[in-house]
Amino acid sequence: MVIKTIQSNLLKILLGFLIINIIWFTASYFSNTNLIVNPIELYKSLPKIWSQSMNTHLLASLKRILLGVGIAIGIGLLITFLFIQSNKTKLIIDSIVYISYPIPKLALLPIVMLLAGIGETTKIIMIVLIIVFQIIISLRDGVNKIPKESLLVATSLGINEKQKLRHIILPAITPDLLSTLRVAIGTAISVLFVTETYGTNKGMGYFIVDSWMRINYMHMYAGIVILSLLGFLLFIIIDLLEISTCQWLKSS
Repeated sequence: MVIKTIQSNLLKILLGFLIINIIWFTASYFSNTNLIVNPIELYKSLPKIWSQSMNTHLLASLKRILLGVGIAIGIGLLITFLFIQSNKTKLIIDSIVYISYPIPKLALLPIVMLLAGIGETTKIIMIVLIIVFQIIISLRDGVNKIPKESLLVATSLGINEKQKLRHIILPAITPDLLSTLRVAIGTAISVLFVTETYGTNKGMGYFIVDSWMRINYMHMYAGIVILSLLGFLLFIIIDLLEISTCQWLKSS
C-alpha cells in the first residue's frame, strides 16, 4: 500500500512537472520579448545563480517558515487541549475563533510592524497569525468528528485523560492537521514573500523583488523556481508524514 502510494505520487510529480515546463517553454518560444525566459536556459544557469547568493536567501526564508509554522502548530495543539477540557472553554474558543478568523490578517501588517519593528519578529508573527486559525479550526473539527461512543468506551475501560489524548484524540486529529499544513505551507510562503520585501536584505522574497527591480529576469525566474521547489519539498515531507503516521486511514 505504501509503495503504491509513493509510486502514484511520483507519477503525478513527473507528469505535473512535464506539463508545466511544456507550457512555460511554449510561452517563451512564442514570446517576442525577454519577459518570459526560456526554462531550458534557466535550468542551465541555475547552479551558477544558486552558488552566488541564493542559498543564503533560501536558508533565511526556510528558517522563518519553519519557525512560524512550528509556533502555529504549538498554539493550535494547546488550544485543542483546552478545547476538550470543558464546555465552557469550548464556548470561549469557538467565540474567539468565530470573530477572529474572518479578519484579513495581512491588513494587520502595519500594526505588527509598528509594535514589533520590521525585523525577523514581524515576519514570523505574520506567518503565525495567518495560519494559526486554519490549524485551530481544523483540529477543532477533527476533535468534533471523534465518535462519542469511542470516548465512552475508552472511559468505561478506565483510560485516563493522558491516555485518551495520546491514543484517541491525537491519532484522530493527525490527518486533519496534515491536510491543513498542506494549505498552510503555501499560505506561509505567500505571506513570507510579502513581508520579506520590507526591512531585510535576506530571503527569497527580497531576492525575487530585487532581481525584478534590477530587470534581471533570469535571476527573478530562478528565485521563483527555487521558492516553488521549497514549497513543493515541504509538501512532499507532509505527504511522507501522512503515509507513515496515517496508514490506518489509507487502509480503511
